[in-house]
Amino acid sequence: QVQVVESGGGLVQVGGSLRLSCSASGSTFSNLVVAWYRQAPGKEREWVAGIGLAPSASKYADSVNDRFTISRDNRKNTVTLRMNSLKPDDTAVYYCRAGHFAGGSSDWGQGTRVTVSS
Repeated sequence: QVQVVESGGGLVQVGGSLRLSCSASGSTFSNLVVAWYRQAPGKEREWVAGIGLAPSASKYADSVNDRFTISRDNRKNTVTLRMNSLKPDDTAVYYCRAGHFAGGSSDWGQGTRVTVSS
């Protein structure tokens, strides 16, 4: 089982930036694929971005492409989601999910709240 912890949420104005961090322990971090999801009030949880074993293996939802950047630092066991040009629609609880690249179960963090005020 992987222990996943998110941090970095908060309140930001429209057009501002935030950086979310996801730390994972309990497994060899370099073998984990990691993704960020978010859940806005009254909506279903949606996938935002993911990163594979290679730092360059990243993908994004259309709604955040060109604004968000996901990266990983295997030395620090951390995946970072840098969010720029934030919009009110980005307001949500952001969750990190980590799982072994070979498949099987994955684990979620408790989430970190992001609020974008207009």
